[in-house]
Amino acid sequence: MHELSICNAIASTAAKHADGRSVTQVTVQIGHLRQVVPDALQFSWEVMCDATVLKDAALVIEQVPAVVECASCGVRTALDLPILACGHCEGFDVKLVSGEELVVVSIDLVDA
Repeated sequence: MHELSICNAIASTAAKHADGRSVTQVTVQIGHLRQVVPDALQFSWEVMCDATVLKDAALVIEQVPAVVECASCGVRTALDLPILACGHCEGFDVKLVSGEELVVVSIDLVDA
């Protein structure tokens, strides 16, 4: 369950940037190709943060679809399967536009 180690990294980043202030929400973007199970990440967050300064902080997960752009026909296609092919012309000369993200987008803090 790699979600636990991902959650640890997110929590460490949030706590570092909070610098002792209370955190209300942490928002992350996770690409489809990262193969992170949102429910497992949410569960890991609740367990890991229960006895920390992040105890009451919500974890908001924004899922980013895997999208490719075809060099042949120019169409952008969201992928349902992890096969890098154009959904329009079925060509394989594609560039991955999104889907590999793992980014802490924002950390909402309580004003002192």
